[in-house]
Amino acid sequence: MNITSPQIVLGTMDFGTRIASDHAFAVLDSFVAGGGVWLDTANCYSFWSDPSGVGGASERAIGAWLRARPGARDAVRIATKVRQNPLVPHSWPQSAEGLSARAVHDGVEASLERLGVDHVDLLWAHAEDRTVPLEETVGAFGELVAKGVALRVGAANHAAWRVERARSFARDQGVEPWTALQLRHSLVQPRPFAPVPEAGHRMLTAEDLDLARSEGLAVWSYSSLMWGSYVRADKPLPQTYDHPGNTRVLAVLDDVAGELSTTRNQVVLAWLMRQGIDPIVGASRAEQIEEALSARSVRLDDEHLARFAEAR
Repeated sequence: MNITSPQIVLGTMDFGTRIASDHAFAVLDSFVAGGGVWLDTANCYSFWSDPSGVGGASERAIGAWLRARPGARDAVRIATKVRQNPLVPHSWPQSAEGLSARAVHDGVEASLERLGVDHVDLLWAHAEDRTVPLEETVGAFGELVAKGVALRVGAANHAAWRVERARSFARDQGVEPWTALQLRHSLVQPRPFAPVPEAGHRMLTAEDLDLARSEGLAVWSYSSLMWGSYVRADKPLPQTYDHPGNTRVLAVLDDVAGELSTTRNQVVLAWLMRQGIDPIVGASRAEQIEEALSARSVRLDDEHLARFAEAR
């Protein structure tokens, strides 16, 4: 699947909105000091929290941090996304930019300006846009790689068959294909067939992992730590996660965390990385990042994985 060792990715969705710039700077500094490399953002972050009704705050916060930290651009890799930014304030999904060639090019140009960089290391298609021919989207992403504006491209919240079809179109067009997947995944799972309330979220499936492993694609997971629900009594898991399988899984999680003298969060992150998945972790404080990065030293063996699998 992922040809490189899995890494902790810093999710920056709330930077510049729910997380003030000084706190964001502290988190970024802590992440880099701890050896973290990848930053994950999007051009739409976070329009739902911003009084302006449009995205861009997260990218602007990262750009301000890069300007304040000479040399920081060489220490990090930046991933951003296009597709969901409202073109009309407070009008989503009605005015979401989509994935036409023009929308992709315009979105990336604006992202680069906010970030203050000349390229991003990974550009994601944030979600499907079935109003646009897939060949057109694939061609636009390929053009950006050919220009050096994006070094790699990937698909977030896409069905596996759409990713493979896009890769086939890329081969036909002679352009760079999507080589990374981003989907929602964590140790606990919602009840089978129960929809999650978060708009636009797509769960990682066995088919996605099968595609990734067969084609050598990277896989990033978001909502990896379930917004703190593993460790915070004031943030219980959503009701869709209330079922006997998760009760058993959480009991094993407590046992494994105790045996390894580590935290629940660190075991969850280690469980994801053991499967070759790069977990995205959001943080509002530096100590949260320090805890997450420490998960890289947590070693889960086959017996641990089997216990989690059997608990389901």
